[in-house]
Amino acid sequence: MAPSITAPSVFSRRRALALAAGAAATAAAAALLPAPAHAQPSDAAAWPAKPIRWVVPFPPGGAMDVIARTLGERAGRTLGQPFVIENRPGAGGNIGADAVAKSPADGYTIMITSIGMATNKALYAKLSYDPVKDFAPISLLAVVPNVLVVNANSPDKTVADVIAHAKREPGKLTYASAGNGTSIHLAGEVFASMAGLNLLHVPYKGSGPAVTDMLGGQVDLMFDSITSAAPHIQAGKLRALGVTSAKRSAALPNVPTIAEAGVPGYEVSPWFAVFAPAGTPAPIVQKINAALLDAMKQPDTKARFDAIGAEPIGSTPAQLATHLDKEMARWGALIKERNIRMD
Repeated sequence: MAPSITAPSVFSRRRALALAAGAAATAAAAALLPAPAHAQPSDAAAWPAKPIRWVVPFPPGGAMDVIARTLGERAGRTLGQPFVIENRPGAGGNIGADAVAKSPADGYTIMITSIGMATNKALYAKLSYDPVKDFAPISLLAVVPNVLVVNANSPDKTVADVIAHAKREPGKLTYASAGNGTSIHLAGEVFASMAGLNLLHVPYKGSGPAVTDMLGGQVDLMFDSITSAAPHIQAGKLRALGVTSAKRSAALPNVPTIAEAGVPGYEVSPWFAVFAPAGTPAPIVQKINAALLDAMKQPDTKARFDAIGAEPIGSTPAQLATHLDKEMARWGALIKERNIRMD
């Protein structure tokens, strides 16, 4: 006789069938959910499958914009997908940085930035992003030194003359900048601190208006970017007294460094680097890094960089992370010492 089927065994079989059906429905529903923001390993292997957005958090035309467009064009050829430049200026680079920090970490959004990445946390009481936690470092790109300039009609011929002038008339010598917290402003603050001077800072809304007043003789001096100052220096309208980098610039080889011209140890080297949103897979970060380093080696890149006074300085992601930590410590201490605030 065949064994009888009891009520409990029928219940168990029916329950098992119901649970299996429920599991299948759950799996089907999960398949319809949006994919997570972080790229998966298979995505990293296939990357890039579409154009890459390169955010520039400042207006077109400056050194940062030129560097991104130059390297983006060359790196895009290597990767087989173009880099699309998107200028997102405002709030000292914070608008663009915030947009990138909130973008998917899939390798299709990166950002070029500069010294503001190291200073903004100390300058602003409230920041909508964390420069360390919200970004994945990719590579240092270039250094573009600033240059101390005076009007061609100024009585000050050297850095030593400027220092003597400022000490004769403390608080009266004015220096222009592209705005509070910019590298141009901070270069002046370091100069004043190391030389023991009391200079009067005159912030402008951008380098252009500041240079206009420099040319008109409304302000005494400025630590301008070589990119924007060089044409006026070559035209004989501004006099270059010293570059802010540790070594002389190839763009102005006859101009001494400020360190050798009277302020030993002085160095402010505005740098540019590229970051991605935190969580971007390491294989994608490495692909971008390799493409950018290759782009820096090309002869046409060097020619374009020379034209704006930029010096390529590629790095590994780890080296950029270490550099950012050191810069945040350095500038944080100076900003506190000089009591510089943005809000």
